[in-house]
Amino acid sequence: MSNRSFASRTYRDQGVILRTHKLGEADRIITLLTKQHGQIRAVAKGVRRTSSKFGAVLEPFMVADLQLVSGRSLDIVTQAQMVGPYGRDIAADYTKYTSAAAICETAEKLTDADGESAGAQYGLVIGALSALSRSVHAPELILDSYLLRALATAGWAPSFDQCARCGEPGPHTAFNAPLGGAVCHDCRPPGSASPAPQTMQLLAALLSADWPAADASATGPRREAAGLVASYLQWHLERTLKSLKHVERV
Repeated sequence: MSNRSFASRTYRDQGVILRTHKLGEADRIITLLTKQHGQIRAVAKGVRRTSSKFGAVLEPFMVADLQLVSGRSLDIVTQAQMVGPYGRDIAADYTKYTSAAAICETAEKLTDADGESAGAQYGLVIGALSALSRSVHAPELILDSYLLRALATAGWAPSFDQCARCGEPGPHTAFNAPLGGAVCHDCRPPGSASPAPQTMQLLAALLSADWPAADASATGPRREAAGLVASYLQWHLERTLKSLKHVERV
């Protein structure tokens, strides 16, 4: 292969490491969400050796400036420079770690077949991981806010202040995931959830990133909101997140 051909397949991007797994004795396959190229799976050769220059950079929840070479099935990482070392602080706290794992699993699912929203999804992941690493808010609030906003960015924005079916202004006392959120008395299907008013207020705050309202919420509404967010996520992804069951709730 000529140097010219190799150069033509080389590209740079910034990416967050969503997941990794071992390949052979020293290599690692990395799933990345990048700023410009969407989701990428790439091989980092020799990264598991102690002499590797960028082994610590290519760990889950880290953000790096990368140089890659396009391949037939997997790209190849040739350079990696740390941009956001969020994984260091996150890995030291179990609650942060499980929340970050759920965030990255969701991002992987949402961007696997949707390249159009990948840039916006990238920004949401970076913001959530940065907030987790700095303990800006409670980990469960950061997670649930991310999940709601990521779903909204993917085209599945829930409604909490008006009926998702008829548009009747709220507040409403019922929630139905298949219909898209809050539902009024007339539109409410059998089996809909009946969350407390404080829970609906918290969900609206998490979706709009109204952090003063979210931070002031009580334990009961947080737990109830988490259950509704999980059901809404599961409905639209058509699967349960493996990492979500490990998240600790206050």
